Amino acid sequence: MTRADIHRRTMTALALISILLGTSWSTAWAADPPCDKYPIAKQTTCAEIWKALNQEDGPSIAQFGLDQLKRREEGKINAEQHLGENMAFIKQSTEKRLARLKERMAKE
Repeated sequence: MTRADIHRRTMTALALISILLGTSWSTAWAADPPCDKYPIAKQTTCAEIWKALNQEDGPSIAQFGLDQLKRREEGKINAEQHLGENMAFIKQSTEKRLARLKERMAKE
């Protein structure tokens, strides 16, 4: 693997992480969904928990992105499959984080 390949994979993984997590972090800090449903007094706690959940899941999200890229480069999936699998993964991982957020907020 050349240096350019490594750089491209790294940049792709970082871009995927930014896409998957960036929106969630900015949303949480603005007290938008998912934290806007909580009372004002609990929104800061919710945002902190949401940020922590996103950080916990960051490595697995990055690995998924790298695995997808590898499969795409090897011709095992096409662009449509890649997009479909990414959307399914984003939905599933977000649903899991939302469930964990709900559990942790219930303890607060």
